Amino acid sequence: MQAAACATLPAAAARWRRPLAARGTGGSAAAAPSLGSSGLALCRAARPAAAPAALPEAAASAAAALELSSSGLSDALLSTHAQRLVAEVAEGLEAPVQLAYLVTLMGFLVVGAYLVVRQVLIRRELEEAAKVLGERVRTGEATSEDYFELGVILLRKKLYTQATKNLEKAQKGWTGEPEELAQVHNALGYAFFNMDRLDSSIEQYKKAVSLQPGYVTAWNNLGDAYEKKKNYADALGAYKEVLTYAPDNKVASARSEYCRTRLQRTA
Repeated sequence: MQAAACATLPAAAARWRRPLAARGTGGSAAAAPSLGSSGLALCRAARPAAAPAALPEAAASAAAALELSSSGLSDALLSTHAQRLVAEVAEGLEAPVQLAYLVTLMGFLVVGAYLVVRQVLIRRELEEAAKVLGERVRTGEATSEDYFELGVILLRKKLYTQATKNLEKAQKGWTGEPEELAQVHNALGYAFFNMDRLDSSIEQYKKAVSLQPGYVTAWNNLGDAYEKKKNYADALGAYKEVLTYAPDNKVASARSEYCRTRLQRTA
């Protein structure tokens, strides 16, 4: 539309010039070019003036878009680089971590295997010792010490009834030192304790500490028996005896505190 308007303006100017020239009027002829120039001005005015101003805006938008895209690209490159660094570090740490894990696992396996083998060896030794001592008992050649050792083996195998019979025979026929007899009473008290015969257990423990006053294990066992009967006062007395001979005994320290607490609550 604008091009068509510009095309018609020179033709109109020409039509205006011809009549003025035919009349021969100088003033009117001078006015004709002004119409032509006004026609050119109209043509220029019809052209869009905002187009040159839009170019800087478009360029600015393109530059901003380019800047954003380059910024996003740089962020992506940084992210990729960071991921590569993390992957390299993780790959570098993977081998030492796996090695430490394997060493730890092997350590647990070795300790477990050692404990299992040790238990098997101990059990085998107990079985062999029990066979030898049992053979002596059957042939009537067993001494009081043999009965005691056989009773201790049966205690470790948790055969408390059989252990009690052998320990009682050892006690009746004891020919060793009186202080060593305290061990027989302590072992017999332990057998009665595990059979829930607490009164018999306490009696044997008392005999043990009467024969050997510094027998810390027997005093601890006596306190345990009293504590199981909920006789916390006598239990506390037994634990105090332990601390008299062994002030650093952790079992007696812990149990005596517990007995004190129980007595304070019931007071």
